[in-house]
Amino acid sequence: MPTHLLLFALSLSLALPLGAQTPQPATIDVHHLPLGDGKVSDHPQPGYVYSCQQQFSAHAPGAQIVGPWIHGATWDLTQKISVQGRVTWPAAQFSIANTGSGRLVSRILTGNGLPVNTPTGTFPVAHTDPAFQIDRNPNSIQQQLVALTLPRSPVAAPAPACVPMGMIGIALNGVAIFNALDEGGRDAVAHEVQDLCSGHPQRAGEYHYHGPSPCLPSEKASEVLVGYALDGFGIYSMFSADGRELTDADLDACHGRTSIIDWDGARVSMYHYVLTQEYPYTIGCFRGTPAVLPHHGPPGR
Repeated sequence: MPTHLLLFALSLSLALPLGAQTPQPATIDVHHLPLGDGKVSDHPQPGYVYSCQQQFSAHAPGAQIVGPWIHGATWDLTQKISVQGRVTWPAAQFSIANTGSGRLVSRILTGNGLPVNTPTGTFPVAHTDPAFQIDRNPNSIQQQLVALTLPRSPVAAPAPACVPMGMIGIALNGVAIFNALDEGGRDAVAHEVQDLCSGHPQRAGEYHYHGPSPCLPSEKASEVLVGYALDGFGIYSMFSADGRELTDADLDACHGRTSIIDWDGARVSMYHYVLTQEYPYTIGCFRGTPAVLPHHGPPGR
């Protein structure tokens, strides 16, 4: 097995406790998910995105019409269509390594932005694809430079920081995680038509998720690591240790909480973000100090 695939498989095996992939009973009504439109804030606020960008254009690229799965203030996940196609990426690379000693230990994440062992849809969206009538994504998936240095022992900053448009974290399969907003400031998970893994590329070809992905095998497990935020804190799966689906009501203004989790092979009480089916899905703000990203091109579509 190639080294990058072995590292990905190893990271999943270390993160998964016995029986972690067993589906848990859902508590959120996926037929009536609250729409996140308008929930953009200039300060940390539970259930909102504390965005560094505060002005958005009504004519920004994205979905051209409102999908029929959106019903006023709610949307139905089960009615939402996906971009067609199933494309695999044998050239995908992603690895995680630790360097340094003591409190100076860093986590080094490197890759090429393509999804490891995970498919995508066909992009640009074909004219014959029903998704084209709603969201004509014209972008092609391209390799990217992934070179992140994150603290292995992250600490809270004196004050939470806003999240940028573009990458705010990375999943364990090497796919970038963006915040919950599309380029027009709307709920991207609800409005934009993504592929079978709930991902799509932006203008520079960077493939990314805005929220949950059914292709992350542990997203519905109990307190399992699914990715890292740019401040080094982990992003964990949707369910608590006792099998309860977590919602915004369980989380703080940055969409996180402190509980006992598996972290680098030890059981520790630690702050972490939580992936939810409820907006803002991943991170509302940074609790720690985010890493400086290499240039990734324009963040939106």
